[in-house]
Amino acid sequence: MTDPVIRGNYPTPSSSAVFSKILKYDVILAAAIAVVGGVVGFVVDGWTGTLSALIGTVMVLVFSGITVVSIIVANRYTASPLYTTLFFVIVLGSWMVKFVLFIVVVVLLRGQPWLNDLVLFLSIVAAVLGALVVDVVVVARTRMPYASDVRLPGGQ
Repeated sequence: MTDPVIRGNYPTPSSSAVFSKILKYDVILAAAIAVVGGVVGFVVDGWTGTLSALIGTVMVLVFSGITVVSIIVANRYTASPLYTTLFFVIVLGSWMVKFVLFIVVVVLLRGQPWLNDLVLFLSIVAAVLGALVVDVVVVARTRMPYASDVRLPGGQ
């Protein structure tokens, strides 16, 4: 039995541009939430509140960024006969890493005297909701056909 032969030119999937745009807007959103949350946190609890807002915003940016980057990286293997398997191994593996990392971070941050739990929680909620809105808006405004990246037989 012979190995499958990779034929044709497999460019990066068109969905990679969408995920790159999501990552860019997530960074912009995180910067805005960090500024607003930092100011509100300072008003509420001084530098402790500011630090709490910044940590919460960075957590969401890192965790949402891991998913987006894992999809972009997984899309680089479109030419592989194992593309579907590799895609899911990379993306689901990154989710497992995120889950374990989140548990570790929460356990380490729990009960720290230099954090304001309420400001941390509210900045995480604001950043998560904002990231979801960014995802929906970017995907809704993307003009990508349902059957993108399709190659017809005969090279057409």
